[in-house]
Amino acid sequence: MNSHEARRDVDRQARLAADVIAHRSGVDCHDVVLTLGSGWREGAASLGETVTAIPATEIPGFSGAAIPGHSGLLHSIRLKGGAHALVIGARAHLYEGRGVNAVAHGMRTAAATGVRTAVLTNGAGGIDPAFAVGDAVLISDHMNMTAASPLIGSDFVDLTDLYSARLRALAKRVVPGLQEGVYVQLPGPHFETPAEIRALSMLGGQLVGMSTVLEAITARSLGIEVLGISLVTNAAAGLSGPIDHLEVLAEGSAASTRLSHTLKRLVDSLPL
Repeated sequence: MNSHEARRDVDRQARLAADVIAHRSGVDCHDVVLTLGSGWREGAASLGETVTAIPATEIPGFSGAAIPGHSGLLHSIRLKGGAHALVIGARAHLYEGRGVNAVAHGMRTAAATGVRTAVLTNGAGGIDPAFAVGDAVLISDHMNMTAASPLIGSDFVDLTDLYSARLRALAKRVVPGLQEGVYVQLPGPHFETPAEIRALSMLGGQLVGMSTVLEAITARSLGIEVLGISLVTNAAAGLSGPIDHLEVLAEGSAASTRLSHTLKRLVDSLPL
């Protein structure tokens, strides 16, 4: 399959998924997509009126949640003012082994539903000591350490302003005190070594995780404006004790109510 055929294939899959979402929700066009990572799942219920909740396994190209902390559902939610949000609780991760197109499929589907704004959230390890466990941090830039790209063929996309300065400024007005940081995505599923964290710190990395970057690149390539937010769920390797995924989930759960309020304030303020 050449690059043109591959692009047509992923676009067709996204269109099929968007058609199922439109049919099941009765909503022809969604305005914003939210991908909810570890710690952010409970935020969906606070956003507005749930129009429908669809198991990801019933939508072409999606699969059920692969790890605890993700709902395995896609929600269509009517926001204050009448706009509609598509909330993805079934994020695909590169380490699941389904390929980069599975990771990009959520954003491609969102674009096919009409989305023009994306809010991408995750749970991350804190490299910068200025970030405490439990902090929500805006992503100002990223480093892609996955050795992969979601773009197909000669799809050259400028990422200079990938994480919208406009949306970050708006977020800081709505939630005073939000810090910003550079996020690094590695493929996982293993956590990083202390030596790797030291190297990432020297390169300018301040947050580290296993998601978001490939989704953000996909969104940008489709003309979607991106706001990225990390919840610091743990200090990165070598900066504290051993890292345990159950402890990461516990920190996310402890912060869920506060994060729900933060997410609602941010979404309510978006110029949709």
